[in-house]
Amino acid sequence: MGALHTLDYVVLAAYLLVLVVVCARVARRSPDADDLFLAGRSLGAGVVGLSLFASNISSTTLIGLPGAAWSSGIAVANYEWMAALVLLFSALFVVPKLLGNRLTTVPELLERRFDPRLRTYLSAVSVFLSIVLDTAGSLYAGAIVLKVFFPMLPLGLTIATIAVFAGLYTAAGGLRAVVYTDALQAIVLLAGSAVLATLVFAEFDYSWQRVVEAVPPDHMSLIRPLDDPDLPWLGTLVGLPVLGFFYWTMNQYVSQRLLGARSVDAAGWGAVLAAVLKLLPLFLMVMPGAMAVALLPDLQRGDEVFARLLAEYAPVGVAGLVLAGLLAAIMSSVDSALNSASTLVTVDFVQPRRPGLDARALARIGRGVTLLLMVLAALWAPMIDRFPGLFAYLQQTFAYVTPPLVAVFVMGLWWKRLSAGPALRALVTGHVASAAWFVATQLGWLDLHFTIVAGVLLALTVLA
Repeated sequence: MGALHTLDYVVLAAYLLVLVVVCARVARRSPDADDLFLAGRSLGAGVVGLSLFASNISSTTLIGLPGAAWSSGIAVANYEWMAALVLLFSALFVVPKLLGNRLTTVPELLERRFDPRLRTYLSAVSVFLSIVLDTAGSLYAGAIVLKVFFPMLPLGLTIATIAVFAGLYTAAGGLRAVVYTDALQAIVLLAGSAVLATLVFAEFDYSWQRVVEAVPPDHMSLIRPLDDPDLPWLGTLVGLPVLGFFYWTMNQYVSQRLLGARSVDAAGWGAVLAAVLKLLPLFLMVMPGAMAVALLPDLQRGDEVFARLLAEYAPVGVAGLVLAGLLAAIMSSVDSALNSASTLVTVDFVQPRRPGLDARALARIGRGVTLLLMVLAALWAPMIDRFPGLFAYLQQTFAYVTPPLVAVFVMGLWWKRLSAGPALRALVTGHVASAAWFVATQLGWLDLHFTIVAGVLLALTVLA
């Protein structure tokens, strides 16, 4: 298991060569701040949509979705389908507000609506999430799969190598390099996932009836009972929209592509394209994970599913293609998270304190911040190995941190009577409540699914 052949290495080398050429062409001239952070506000709808999809369908998703489907069933696909609905809502109602204000970062909108305190608060939380979730999670997921094929590699060294490669080209080319490589990587990622999904389905002779007979019935249901430990139906209704709204609208990691669009129409249609693409993971990533219950019943943990399917069932050459898709996912998520976090630190913290800096100076600072954040994420990533599962690690953290932010953001957009003082007090109240709830859950005092907790925390913040 885990052996690669010459053709696999050729496919991998060809992909890396194309990636380097694209990066070099995009980053030939040293970008100023507007290029580094927003690609000169020149992105078209196709690039925006593909980049939104590729940066989200990261290595964490490629590992986490099949792993969660193997552990608990296809209900995890509700995260993806809810994202499609949120993207459509964002395209209609939020994107015009973001682009109409000519923002560089999403937290700027809170400063214009309220005051600088709200901007600093959202920006600081966003940087934290970008490093410990998006960047570190992607580095960890990529290293876990690569170790299946190169078991002699230490986890820490593998993480560091991935981080250095992604960090250097992100610092060199900025958002323009990120989105154009993302567009390439989205195509490779979809192709690799489709090939692996087809190979897994072939193990059942392409018979849906055989799949249904082999997989436990509870693994094949999108709607789960209220007491389901993985995703109860009430959590799907009240929690997933909250998590999805933050991720697809407020998260600089994602929204930076929308802010870099050449027009409101380009951003809107890009969001619609991403929404359509988000319908695919159920078939390309979730279903293979559910089928793996019958094929790989002896796994120790769900995060091993993708690597084991690839090692067991991918023929010569195809393993290289799918691994190229994995590398595409890693690079898409790491470069996106690093660039967005660098933008937040430079624009929301450095520039207000040093307003005399010109665009070139800001760009130099942004590149330095990118490399620093790369180091921090690489240092934290090995710690994720101590958590029970990658997907749970990501979603539970979002569930406790983001609902108060969503409440204030949404009310700020559509309730003009809300002023800065009550908004800040409500935000602090919501996060104090979320911290207390998290501690109570860890101590066993409360036992409520984190998706339902997200809905309750949103309601508490609105009341506050």
